[in-house]
Amino acid sequence: MKQQVRKLFTNVWNIPNALTMLRLILIPVFVWLFWKVDRKAALVVFIVASLTDMLDGMLARKLNQITDFGKLFDPLADKLMVITALVCQGLAGVLPWSAIAIVACKELMMLLGGAFMLSRNVVVYANYAGKTAQVFFIASLILSFFHEELAARGIRLDLILLWISVGLSIVAMITYIVGAVKSLDRTESHPERGDRPGRQG
Repeated sequence: MKQQVRKLFTNVWNIPNALTMLRLILIPVFVWLFWKVDRKAALVVFIVASLTDMLDGMLARKLNQITDFGKLFDPLADKLMVITALVCQGLAGVLPWSAIAIVACKELMMLLGGAFMLSRNVVVYANYAGKTAQVFFIASLILSFFHEELAARGIRLDLILLWISVGLSIVAMITYIVGAVKSLDRTESHPERGDRPGRQG
């Protein structure tokens, strides 16, 4: 476990990881703007954070700066920002708590599962279903800032995209569990190999 954690924080300081850290810092900024200043300003911060997500993955691959820290914390930062925005919009009465509760429970299960896998010296990274769900979540959340305007025209696109995102996230969790079990079996069968690195994002 200690060796795996030490490996995660090796070669951390590069541009892609700095963008990931920036995204984490923007989370409390988003909350402050959402409740204390102006929700459209919070939307700008959310969009900036989403753009850094695309940018850091691209730079990591282009500059060959893919690290274990980025593989783990990049998707974590994205999920924390999305969940924070979901909860804020739920408290504001814009998005349904049923969808938010499903997402929160799913992320908690994956967090606990990830911690368990890490204790076994195995890191399972984000999959394509999860990445797709993330894109839909972001689109849904951006549109949710215009919920009243859309509802006045009889358009529920933000809610439709939200439930599509929930479905995709459940598929991602199932895929994650299958991948985790396979990685664990492979590691236990061949402990000298350890976990094979995935791609950032």
